Amino acid sequence: MASGDGIQMPSRLPLLLSHEAVLLPGSSARFTVDSPRNMQLVSQRLLRGTSLKSTIIGVLPNTRDPQHDTDGLPTLHKIGTAGIAVQVVGSNWPKPHYTLLITGLCRFSVTSLLKDRPFVLAEVEQLDKLEHYTTPITEGASSSEGELGELSLKFYQAAVQLLGMLDMSVPAVAKFRRLLDSLPREALPDVVASMIRTSNKEKLQVLDALTLEERFKRALPMLTRQIDGLKLLQKTRKTGPENEKRVRPVRKGGVVSGRQFNLDEEPEDEDGDDIAALEKKVHGAKMPDAALRVCIKELKRLKKMPQSMPEFSLTRNYLDLMVELPWSKSTKDCLDIQAARTLLDNDHYAMDKLKRRVLEYLAVRQLKTSLKGPIICFVGPPGVGKTSVGRSIARTLGREFHRIALGGVCDQSDIRGHRRTYVGSMPGRIINGLKTVAVNNPVFLLDEVDKLGKSLQGDPAAALLEVLDPEQNHSFTDHYLNVAFDLSQVLFIATANTTATIPPALLDRMEVLQVPGYTREEKVEIAHRHLIPNQLEQHGLTPQQLHIPQDTTQDIISSYTREAGVRSLERKFGAICRAVAVKVAEGHRVATTDVSTAECPSQQGDKAAPPEMPIVIDHVALRDILGPPVFEMEVSERLTLPGVAVGLAWTPLGGEILFVEASRMEGEGQLTLTGQLGDVMKESAHLAISWLRANAKTYQLTNMVGGPDPLEGTDIHLHFPAGAVTKDGPSAGVTIVTCLASLFSGRLVRSDVAMTGEITLRGLVLPVGGIKDKVLAAHRAGVKRVILPKRNSKDLEELPANIRADLDFVTAANLDEVLNAAFDGGFPGAGHTHTLSSKL
Repeated sequence: MASGDGIQMPSRLPLLLSHEAVLLPGSSARFTVDSPRNMQLVSQRLLRGTSLKSTIIGVLPNTRDPQHDTDGLPTLHKIGTAGIAVQVVGSNWPKPHYTLLITGLCRFSVTSLLKDRPFVLAEVEQLDKLEHYTTPITEGASSSEGELGELSLKFYQAAVQLLGMLDMSVPAVAKFRRLLDSLPREALPDVVASMIRTSNKEKLQVLDALTLEERFKRALPMLTRQIDGLKLLQKTRKTGPENEKRVRPVRKGGVVSGRQFNLDEEPEDEDGDDIAALEKKVHGAKMPDAALRVCIKELKRLKKMPQSMPEFSLTRNYLDLMVELPWSKSTKDCLDIQAARTLLDNDHYAMDKLKRRVLEYLAVRQLKTSLKGPIICFVGPPGVGKTSVGRSIARTLGREFHRIALGGVCDQSDIRGHRRTYVGSMPGRIINGLKTVAVNNPVFLLDEVDKLGKSLQGDPAAALLEVLDPEQNHSFTDHYLNVAFDLSQVLFIATANTTATIPPALLDRMEVLQVPGYTREEKVEIAHRHLIPNQLEQHGLTPQQLHIPQDTTQDIISSYTREAGVRSLERKFGAICRAVAVKVAEGHRVATTDVSTAECPSQQGDKAAPPEMPIVIDHVALRDILGPPVFEMEVSERLTLPGVAVGLAWTPLGGEILFVEASRMEGEGQLTLTGQLGDVMKESAHLAISWLRANAKTYQLTNMVGGPDPLEGTDIHLHFPAGAVTKDGPSAGVTIVTCLASLFSGRLVRSDVAMTGEITLRGLVLPVGGIKDKVLAAHRAGVKRVILPKRNSKDLEELPANIRADLDFVTAANLDEVLNAAFDGGFPGAGHTHTLSSKL
């Protein structure tokens, strides 16, 4: 107890207005400084003061509700406690906030208010005379003092009884027992009232009691109530297995000489039971020995740790996660190949390569039960069903499915987690996903793995190397867990639009399956099997209300969408359904108002009759709903002049046709290239010019005045629409040669021809990639003949049979064969040259 010996309380005191606690003389309490006046008091009197006088302040209870407080000074309570500010804790960032530890000395009364800005300063009168305090109460003493002596003795005996019910082996309890024997009689009710569990209102009643007799009368019922509560609690526990346990204090509540006590011990016992239950869960989680040893070590630390320590909650959260992880929980795979084939065919049309790979996995699992989970990467344009087929694979296998979106992730901690030394640490997405699905053999879909970023926080693609390596992921170590977890039974499926942005080391760990775009026939089947029924259901329509013929679907595919996938196609069907929904809703409204209009002819007007069902979307209705066609077959229209050719290009969004236009004018033999071309395409243009100049006499190519050199006195301009799209790659080499040969010879390229291939200075045609996507783009554009490098003939086997039947494929080993196939009737001189065959 802080004594008042030697301390003269000043007659003027700065006042701290408190609404969260009542400070009694002889006790200590913490106060949060939140109001502007209290903040000014701390900054001007406590933080700047150096003498003891400057640290004595008055604490007045503020009975007004702080949520309804205003800037005005509230009505002050008349009685307060003068105290010493023992400690000031806080900071000035991001905004000033402080917490005061104040030890009460004596009561005072406010006689007059001197000022209320910037803090409250008042003239006070000391009520408790500390120098007149008597000796401590002893057994049998003070019996001759009448009622006051009896009250003090009864109070002392009750306090001794209360301490006898506590565990004296606890140092804090033993210290208070010794303190009780040395307390003056005048301080006893204040100290005990601050120690036991009481409300602020009850403490305020003790504070307002000016005579010692009145204080004993108000504090004694509180003490008796506390003793009765402990007796009832001990009686209840005698029926349980822990009847020998003594009641232990919890560090909560009031403070006596710097030590906090609270006689409500139930939270600690509840916490002890909780930790016991957690320990039981740890032993029942069937985790590996290494993880079990770590958990037992953390449990021992948790038992020794006070609940008020910040590390208590961190350790508890860690153990909760370790218990919730599926160390040995797994689902049983459905290995019926026939049922799996039927389910995959019902969910997705086409995608034969992907379905075959899943059935192969099921077949091997039937023969070998301990097979590691494969790591597959689906690469293809958007909208072809990469993500949805991953979900279907999980349904086929009977496994849990979890999707992890990796697009834009630029922190390796998202994959590996944060170390527990950091504030706010948490496990990575892999461990969080396992916790969510609660099994150790789910299907994990790593979506958009080609769009991972890199930053100062590390490279997440490098962190995935351990996750996606079958030789390493059986002991994947998350930074948060810091113990190994077996990922070998997880089936990882990654999706990407292109492999160009995937690091080579990561790509090497995955089995890449190309998912090309759909043909027109495949899109029609997908639309009528999946897209149209799905849109009808989403818009509340039925097949009896809306019918979309296959001819209309083909028109939408060819005239309103030009994509590898079916997302835009599905949006077009959604637009049609919304338009039909308006008609159906208006028809319902007309039908419901027929009776009322018949009764009141004056309300009849020009109202449309309900539409006939089903509403059939023909070409006229399609144009009314979707507007004029967005895409047109422009290949034949743009090849009406010499110097135009059609190439084929590959993009992450699928194949595209590429026009190449050339013109010449009088000049000095300069070559101009436009269309945002990359270095490789610029070099292809220079290669084409050089080869044509070298073979100009053979192919009868001339300049504008008939000279043998096509560039003599002539400038060439080569343009690649569209100008706003960046273009690069070697595939346009044969297209540039054909375009320039048409320009120099004055002949038109066939209007139904598209081509792709890389050229060399000797006139050889080298193979290129993305053949299937390019051929599908040519088919969508209405091209009839496609010129390909001869070494790409093997890629034609992947094309659907109907595409191979519709198109005329010409495989060329050199530029002579390209020019012969690109012009009607062949190209002059092409058949008389010495043919070079590629030996590469």
